Amino acid sequence: MPERRIADSSRRNFLRAAGLAGAAAAVAPPAATAFPAAPQEISKAALPGPLQTAVEALSPSSDPVNQGSSGGDFMAEVLNALGIEYMAINCASSYRGLHEAIVNHTNNRPEIITCVHEDIAVHMAQGYAKIEGKPMAMACHGVVGLQHATMAMYNAWCDRVPVLVFGGNIMEADKRAPGAEWLHAGVDIGQIVREFTKWDDQPASLTHFAESTVRAYKIATTPPMGPVFIALDAELQENPIADAESLRIPKFAPVVPPQGDAGAIAEAAKMLVEAQNPIIVCDRVARTPAGMANLVALAEALQCGVIDNAGRMNFPSRHPLNQSFRRALIGQADVILAIEMNDLWGTLTHFSDRIVRRSRPGTKPGAKVITLGVRDLYLKSNYQDFGRWQDVDLDIAGDGEASLPALTEAVKRLTDDAKSSAFEARGKKLAAAHLAMVEQSKSDATIGWDASPITTARMCAEVYNQIKNEDWSVVGTTIRLSWPHRLWDFNKPYQWNGSSGGAGVGYNLPASIGAALANKKHGRFTLAFGGDGDFMFNPGALWTAAHHQIPILYVIQNNRAYHQEYMYLVAMAARHGRDVTKMDIGTTLKDPNIDYATVARGMGAYGEGPITDPQDLAPALTRAIAAVKSGRPAVVDVVTDPR
Repeated sequence: MPERRIADSSRRNFLRAAGLAGAAAAVAPPAATAFPAAPQEISKAALPGPLQTAVEALSPSSDPVNQGSSGGDFMAEVLNALGIEYMAINCASSYRGLHEAIVNHTNNRPEIITCVHEDIAVHMAQGYAKIEGKPMAMACHGVVGLQHATMAMYNAWCDRVPVLVFGGNIMEADKRAPGAEWLHAGVDIGQIVREFTKWDDQPASLTHFAESTVRAYKIATTPPMGPVFIALDAELQENPIADAESLRIPKFAPVVPPQGDAGAIAEAAKMLVEAQNPIIVCDRVARTPAGMANLVALAEALQCGVIDNAGRMNFPSRHPLNQSFRRALIGQADVILAIEMNDLWGTLTHFSDRIVRRSRPGTKPGAKVITLGVRDLYLKSNYQDFGRWQDVDLDIAGDGEASLPALTEAVKRLTDDAKSSAFEARGKKLAAAHLAMVEQSKSDATIGWDASPITTARMCAEVYNQIKNEDWSVVGTTIRLSWPHRLWDFNKPYQWNGSSGGAGVGYNLPASIGAALANKKHGRFTLAFGGDGDFMFNPGALWTAAHHQIPILYVIQNNRAYHQEYMYLVAMAARHGRDVTKMDIGTTLKDPNIDYATVARGMGAYGEGPITDPQDLAPALTRAIAAVKSGRPAVVDVVTDPR
């Protein structure tokens, strides 16, 4: 991106050097009733008190009628220079300078996405980035807005997703109005989120803002990716610019992701080629559309199985080497290649949390473990998202996707005719096992086909039957809903984008809508499955989807409970030999049942349900899909089995 100077008369005469007097003369004076020359006489008895009085109601007589520029104008230009298309916000006075500048100075660029909660705004940005491959911005209000945003920011941190979060603040104590501006300000508001962001700053000048925002974008998008935070000083946003000629937007050049060391790559290739039963396990390999193709090329070169933890769209679900639902292969492998794994210990270990928590290795004695990825390049100590220590034999630091082509070529160079023949035989066995797994899944899905509540298998099968010929993209699922990956043909990079990362409830609906926003311009049909409990954390996200005309089919798996917690309580009671029949207390969503279709309609979306008869499901889906194709969000409430 070339360096851009702001004093460019061809671009809306940005930050004119003529000064306030010249700028005021160029603008027609406003009506006297709108901006009185001096403050009106206000009866003290009419004032409700400093906590309720709006600062804007008191116009200081020393202020000019108008100003020709503001720091917010320059800030908006910086965001546009970075190519940020959207900013999700819950409007607030602490960043009103930037908000107004985006709306008027840069003509709603980036486009403002109106949200009713900060958690929704961040989660939308998280879902958007995983589909579009670049960050979306989010703005929130002072310490309280940032506190609302923290759960979503933690999810993005654990999910290694770039999100640009901006938070308003008033740094100078003598500039804060009495009341809320003190309650909502902080000396260092970034401290709230510092443990789960890659970087943060609180710029003290516009030059500082430009450099820090470009730096934040670069840090957020460099693997391992993550959210960043920039505090926006209100005075910096709102005051006129004193020296426009000195301002510039720094040149942005993205970091080329690091590849693994060539010697280590060669050693890994040798281990894999010489192995009798190698296997690949992966989680977040694909960060661009090339990621899946790179992984397929390596698996096919080795003709080895791939177990995909589905943190991203890493591997086609119907590829004959996909062994994701045959995890017993881990115990048979003599060499395991783990690529961009989130929790390697959990994948390679059998764990039980019964009366005494126990674990044992899931690998056979002598098995060699190779790791490839960037996760260990950036860790923090407090939050334990890095998981338990796993012994490995070869640890290669390098971006998985970027390193795969070199590893594949190294494997091919070491593969002679004898090896090639052995690999082919291995691949045929894996293909047969994969086909048997698919057929078994189809058979399993028919169990309880006509039951009510509706089985989750039938719910997923009915949806796929109606969207399989669309250019579809699944952008969210409920907890442990594996049927789509067992039954559907996932073969395009955007057909799946992973889960929340931090397992924070409330992610699925807003993140799915953010992903749908990214899919909208590509004309893709976006759908998601969501739990009823998760939906109730952020139902207001549906209003945002309706307001901005973001089409998405959102199917609610309504088991009328936080069922995972219900099962845990049943297990606890069983440990003690106590009554298990009362474990619905505090874990269920009934008496009264929630009517999610009515909630959806109340938010301006299309709503169907609650559907309890499986015969009614297909017609309801047909109507909802038609609504989505017309440009609306649609919710189908399906009353289902717990799992």
